Amino acid sequence: MKKPFIYITRKLPDDIVSDLRDEFYVEMWESEDVPVPREILLEKVKEANGLLTMLSDQINSEVFQHAPSLKIVANLAVGYDNIDIKSANKFKVAVCNTPDVLTDTTADLTFGLLLATARRLTEASEFVKSGEWTSWSPMLLAGTDVHHKTIGIFGMGKIGEAVAKRAKGFEMEIIYHNRSRKQNVEKDVGARYVEFEELLTHSDFLVCLAPLSPETKETFKKEQFAKMKKSSFFINAARGPIVNENDLYVALKNGLIKGAGLDVFDQEPINRDHQLLTLKNVVALPHIGSATVETRTKMMSVCVENVKRVLSDQKPITIVNEEWLTN
Repeated sequence: MKKPFIYITRKLPDDIVSDLRDEFYVEMWESEDVPVPREILLEKVKEANGLLTMLSDQINSEVFQHAPSLKIVANLAVGYDNIDIKSANKFKVAVCNTPDVLTDTTADLTFGLLLATARRLTEASEFVKSGEWTSWSPMLLAGTDVHHKTIGIFGMGKIGEAVAKRAKGFEMEIIYHNRSRKQNVEKDVGARYVEFEELLTHSDFLVCLAPLSPETKETFKKEQFAKMKKSSFFINAARGPIVNENDLYVALKNGLIKGAGLDVFDQEPINRDHQLLTLKNVVALPHIGSATVETRTKMMSVCVENVKRVLSDQKPITIVNEEWLTN
């Protein structure tokens, strides 16, 4: 009997993949860093029963139309804005993600990015490494205090909750805006729900952690930056398209806000000549929110388990399109 075929769109560690090879025929794209070319992906899905994908892979209706035997797309991420869920439902394909296992890791990175931006840590590190540190002065690379300031969280999901807990340790005032109120967060860390307008005007650090959707796309534009404090910082560890990058650049360049910490961008990887990278008051990271060895290994294991379960006619650990369960 022919083994089910699984295609993995990026090279993963052998010890992760070996768990699949006993039951399935597995192929992987050869590179860890370079995305699988579109034409190769479309060719491989013609025979694939399962796909293990990265956030950079656009799994749209074209892919599903080329994949008559496909039963599951396991996405190595919490977000799944790279996958056309309507098409997945139409073709009766399960879409799985990796929530929960990366919550604390991403919250650590988000708060670290906030600290690095406020205290100018990357700028200071480069200052030392480039040999510019020749003396000490009272205001040398002076940054901004984080403790006792106000953090505003846009998107109070599980990662937002974890960031709020870290902010409590810095004795920050915690405000948030979300589609719905989170009574447990208000009780546990003293967070206060506010309307979006107050989030903009009151936050010293505005942290974006909302999922990307048609409703959240370009939530932050010139009008929003103009309402923020001139002393405030914008931190984005969610998705790049939630922000209009040109408007953010103008706001930073003209002093409408003081600085920005960005782990995500509209187009990734970002071009080295991008205008945001010319600004000293921008800390830029290469989308590494969940990038620890421990967490990425757990994420891969969840993907593998989801693939095994769906191809064995079992319910997966995590499912994005609940509609699939009733198909």
